[in-house]
Amino acid sequence: MQRIMVIGVSAGAGKSRFARRLGETLELPVHHLDAYYWTPGWVERDKKEFRCMQQELANEPCWIIEGNYNSTIDIRLPSCDTLIQLQLPLWRCLWRVLKRRIQYHKKTRPDMAPECPEKLDYEFLKFIVTTYHDRQKFQHHLIEEFIMKYPEKQVYILRTPKEIEAFLARVGK
Repeated sequence: MQRIMVIGVSAGAGKSRFARRLGETLELPVHHLDAYYWTPGWVERDKKEFRCMQQELANEPCWIIEGNYNSTIDIRLPSCDTLIQLQLPLWRCLWRVLKRRIQYHKKTRPDMAPECPEKLDYEFLKFIVTTYHDRQKFQHHLIEEFIMKYPEKQVYILRTPKEIEAFLARVGK
């Protein structure tokens, strides 16, 4: 595992934390797509620039790139040798988003762009709830296609915190 793509069924699935821990274990650089997509003050980066940045990352010899961003998945997918999906239940994702909001109140998370303090509003919660099942279906289909197109590549679907911990422990040995 030298080029690892981490996706998750929702915000709050634990992609950033998982990628950070995996990066420490494997001694690989970790790239959080939120930190590339957002600029200070929660301003969206230009789409073309965002794609170019990801292409540069994907061309590197080793990496962990975490984040969904379906509009640019075509850049990362062919370049990765391992695809890991965190598929936690909606209630756990929502709980983690709420917990994260409290933990980083008026602070910027380490996996976020500078000057983007943690926030939580109705629109974001609504986004999580209304896109969860569609994203789950999309990622299921994406993984099926990935396995068919790249049978030599590794795929891991982790559904519980226990599975995540077991995976990290196994990789650490």
